[in-house]
Amino acid sequence: MIVLGIESSCDDTSVALVDCSDEGFFVLSEKTASQIAVHKKYGGVVPEVAGRMHAENILPVIEKVLNHKNIKTLKHKNKPFVPDAIAVTAGPGLVTGLVVGVEAAKTLSYLWDVPLVAVNHIAGHAHSVQIGNRTSAIRSLIADSQIQYPALSLIVSGGHTELLLMSDPTTFELIGKTRDDAAGECFDKVGKLLGFDYPGGPKISQFAANGDPRAIQFPRPMLNEEMNFSAKGGPAFGWSFAGLKTAALYWLRDNATNKPKTYHLKPKTLKDFCASFEQAIVDVLVAKTLRAAKGYSPQTIILGGGVSANQKLRSVLTETMHEWNPKSEVRSPKSEYAMDNGAMIAVAGYYLAKKRQFTRWPDIEVDPNWKVY
Repeated sequence: MIVLGIESSCDDTSVALVDCSDEGFFVLSEKTASQIAVHKKYGGVVPEVAGRMHAENILPVIEKVLNHKNIKTLKHKNKPFVPDAIAVTAGPGLVTGLVVGVEAAKTLSYLWDVPLVAVNHIAGHAHSVQIGNRTSAIRSLIADSQIQYPALSLIVSGGHTELLLMSDPTTFELIGKTRDDAAGECFDKVGKLLGFDYPGGPKISQFAANGDPRAIQFPRPMLNEEMNFSAKGGPAFGWSFAGLKTAALYWLRDNATNKPKTYHLKPKTLKDFCASFEQAIVDVLVAKTLRAAKGYSPQTIILGGGVSANQKLRSVLTETMHEWNPKSEVRSPKSEYAMDNGAMIAVAGYYLAKKRQFTRWPDIEVDPNWKVY
């Protein structure tokens, strides 16, 4: 099944054409138009600006994907190529961006007479670990495409920090979530305090690589909450990052040189600050994931979302899970698929299409608060 995936929930206009089957998910063509350069001057994503940029980018990006050289091999008897299904992010996200992607998908569904699937953005991140590469050995491709269920999925991004139990590819149950800021949001806001351009999270990780994670004792919020498996989404498996963000602000206020809207640290102190701050976030993310793994015994542990690109988080989560259970399988996406992308929407859409859970193009609606569970 060839699926066209469209993603426009935040600040990336991304489209991908993916060859989907139970034997693997192979990207035939993809294109992403990033808005980071535009939003840098505002210090974060401005919804109205994002919506206008999506509107400008969506058609050129789709045309680029459909005109790729790989698509020529899919045409038969000189007939125009059309995919077997269209998958589009319908939520959650910024309504200004979601509307652009959904309207484009509706138009193509009508013109091509191709079935349409509404995909939850979080489901896309969970399935991003399955995106393969045709140049790999066939055996490893098939292994990479499969997730053993039940699976415990840790989704960490600028807008979401959630623990989800997947009983199958399309069924999600909430185990835990953040009470306030998402982990990626916390990274970016503290990066802004340090004067880093948006997004500040990757810059913190860059400086943290050469710092001492024990130099500053930042708090680990909600780390020792009592375990209660009947309280789904409760504090035993949840997070709160607002207090950590405030602790970082207070430390900078007391120990850094105050400049207009930012704080200045000496190079060694900056590295130690970033390493200590990053370690605090990693510790609480991993601790709650380990606690849930012990309680729910998943066959696969998935790390997805933009923050899954953080190498510290990847390595600590993998090491911790293997110490607990040497046979545990920890999956994270290739770095290029950690961020929002159309390919992950196509993969998640494939499983819905298999169940024929289509939505008629006149009926599909965006839902900025759509919960996957």
